[in-house]
Amino acid sequence: MPATVITYIIRRLFAALVLLIIVSAVTFSIFFVLPKWIGATPETLATRYVGRAATAETVRETAHNLGFYDPIPVQYWHWLKGIFAGAEFNYGTGVEHCPAPCLGYSFRNYQPVWPDLLDRMPVTLSLAVGAAVLWLLGGIAVGTLSALRKGTIFDRFAMGVSLAGVSLPIYFTGVLALSIFSYSLGWTAPGGRFVPLGEDPGEWAYNLLLPWITLALLFSAQYARLTRAGMLETMNEDFIRTARAKGLPERTVVVRHGLRGALTPILTIFGLDVGLLLGGAVLTESAFGLPGLGKYAIEGITNYDLPKVMGVTILAAFFVVIANLVVDLLYAVVDPRVRAK
Repeated sequence: MPATVITYIIRRLFAALVLLIIVSAVTFSIFFVLPKWIGATPETLATRYVGRAATAETVRETAHNLGFYDPIPVQYWHWLKGIFAGAEFNYGTGVEHCPAPCLGYSFRNYQPVWPDLLDRMPVTLSLAVGAAVLWLLGGIAVGTLSALRKGTIFDRFAMGVSLAGVSLPIYFTGVLALSIFSYSLGWTAPGGRFVPLGEDPGEWAYNLLLPWITLALLFSAQYARLTRAGMLETMNEDFIRTARAKGLPERTVVVRHGLRGALTPILTIFGLDVGLLLGGAVLTESAFGLPGLGKYAIEGITNYDLPKVMGVTILAAFFVVIANLVVDLLYAVVDPRVRAK
């Protein structure tokens, strides 16, 4: 492997590590520092763990036991240490152990958040991976065909559908899709059921097919428009005319030269969309009744169980950073100019 590529990988790994530390500090600040800036007290923060019905004495004791009277740097260090080494939570009537990685402890259920996240993660990952495959293949294919057939009826129709896909909210398209394809026509599953991939792959895909299509429609529209714009620009470059002058087949010119040059911005937004995907998953899981991380976060907000919300936030931020790291490394594969630099 060339030394320039190794150096590039090391730089990206170091940048990802620094970004994870920054993300952890920002996440901690959102849940613990910002509330103090707008007037919250240690007792107010403690109510997240004991509930609103607790007595004032219980709240003060919990705030003291959880370290909410400590300086902010000390609180952040204890919180960060708990992620890697576990933590002990003294809530007045007992001490609860939260093993590593401790992403929070729910005092409503009296159990760590991490096992719940692991239990719900396959649902959200199945939804995200399936939808990502559909929107990547569909968006890139439609965008490429629209660019090659610029100005035709297909081009105008595809871009019109793309505009509708970006504009329509997912909770509307989800309910509409359920009403038509599940309840009226009976083609797809009515939602509310998830079968693990290892148990029955066919049933797993059948239950997730409509959520995949609904979520992919939101993202594939943007990918189609970006691919079309990138292909229109790339196909007018000098190296495309050179490839055609050499007598290369049109398919080779389009796929190996034109599409490859247009994929760099697609990879960029794909890394960013992983973060946006959680927001789409929240609405999609709610519309279809899927027991994933998005629905878990909504339950935490509804029940005022903010450690659950914080755990989902940290996990989502981690996946965003990792996804962007993978995208940065793929740059060196897709675009030779990155390797040269």
